[in-house]
Amino acid sequence: MKQITIHIPENKYPFFMELLKGFENLTVEEDDLDFSEKHKNIVRQRMEASNEDPSRLMHWDKAKQQLRFD
Repeated sequence: MKQITIHIPENKYPFFMELLKGFENLTVEEDDLDFSEKHKNIVRQRMEASNEDPSRLMHWDKAKQQLRFD
């Protein structure tokens, strides 16, 4: 089975979904990746804090060494 990702403009989405419903043997999985403004602001604040103080960051190789999987 093949899998594809298609980006659809918001205003065309309802039409596109109706079109897909006409196909047999087609599975549609919707990924809703809309994040709340609150969450976006938290990420922006963390990015800004890291830009102002890079010592907050850890290199990925060092972080991997500190991770334990039990």
